[in-house]
Amino acid sequence: MKEREKIIRLWFDMWLQKKDLGLADIFTEDAVYIESWGPEYHGSAKIKLWFDEWNARGTVHAWTIQQFFHQDGQTVAEWYFKNQMRDGTVEEFDGMSLVKWAEDGRIRFLQEFGCNLNRYDPYQSGPVPQFQGGGTLWF
Repeated sequence: MKEREKIIRLWFDMWLQKKDLGLADIFTEDAVYIESWGPEYHGSAKIKLWFDEWNARGTVHAWTIQQFFHQDGQTVAEWYFKNQMRDGTVEEFDGMSLVKWAEDGRIRFLQEFGCNLNRYDPYQSGPVPQFQGGGTLWF
């Protein structure tokens, strides 16, 4: 379990440092990566392309792991994330990553799930829900 946690922490550290510290060593060649808001990358080469391109236009300021859950060949990491894009846009949210492991100990599948930090009780004022904002956010 500690080795799996170490690999996930390395992946997060790569984003925080904006450096490939061994991406090909932690993802299988045919890995699938699904971001919480929809994009899906197939293969470690495409994951590397996305990593390099994204880091040219944004910076991850925080990606803090709260806890891990392990079961058989899977791990779930609960985390907090914050980034800023070159245009000044800041995004932050809570999330989880579902990781499925290959026999060789590398990641073969990773899917992210995001949760908005702007949470509220829509029934605070009574039985008719009062929703904030103008629609569903990106995740």
